[in-house]
Amino acid sequence: MGVTYAGGAVAVRNVDLDLPAGEFAVFLGPSGSGKSTLLRTINRLIEPTTGAIFIDGVDVRTLDPVALRRGIGYVIQAVGLFPHLTIGANVSVVPALLGWDRARIAQRVDDLLALVRLEPATYRDRYPRQLSGGEQQRAGVARALAGEPPVLLMDEPFGAVDAIVRASLQDEIRRIHRDLGTTIVFVTHDVDEALRLADRVVVIAGGEIAQADTPARVLAAPANDTVRSLVGIDAESRLFAESRPLLERAPPGSVQ
Repeated sequence: MGVTYAGGAVAVRNVDLDLPAGEFAVFLGPSGSGKSTLLRTINRLIEPTTGAIFIDGVDVRTLDPVALRRGIGYVIQAVGLFPHLTIGANVSVVPALLGWDRARIAQRVDDLLALVRLEPATYRDRYPRQLSGGEQQRAGVARALAGEPPVLLMDEPFGAVDAIVRASLQDEIRRIHRDLGTTIVFVTHDVDEALRLADRVVVIAGGEIAQADTPARVLAAPANDTVRSLVGIDAESRLFAESRPLLERAPPGSVQ
């Protein structure tokens, strides 16, 4: 699969990747490497110019793009909460578009706010401006999960918060992944974040996949000099610290 922009600039090339259902895959690479472009082809925010993408065996090009995006969770660095809506109303958006009844929506809102550790009674009726940056990002995750999507896309979601909040959010998304078994595709340029979160790290450089492997193997056996340079000279200490067991996998949600 590949993406070539108008004018001939190649953003992504020769991508052949299969993400099993329930996997936490992290696209890791420097700015401009093509990792966010690759992520956005999954929900057709960017259309591939060659090849195809399948979710649960279905070619996404055969699906209505609006319906496709309603069925895929999407979290970005800027959060993107609607400022004129309460947190509860923000989380309700996709379920309402999907035609859920009011009782089911209300229950889903409360369940998800509790899941991301925002007490429903406290946060349901607040507006985004009344939340801290970390709280807004938690609400953004809740909104992305509201329609029960099998796949959750996260494009550098924690890049705008400080290190302490970032570590807390990383812990939360790991816990949520463990609890829900949702397939997560996460973009970052932070090596330590990738190693901490991923079942599999997909290193992207120059629009191509340089290596796709477990965090331990990326550290212990980098595929080439590009990967070796990215993980850095302290790979041995990172390898020693990287002791998190693989999270349990649960279908559906495979992406090819």
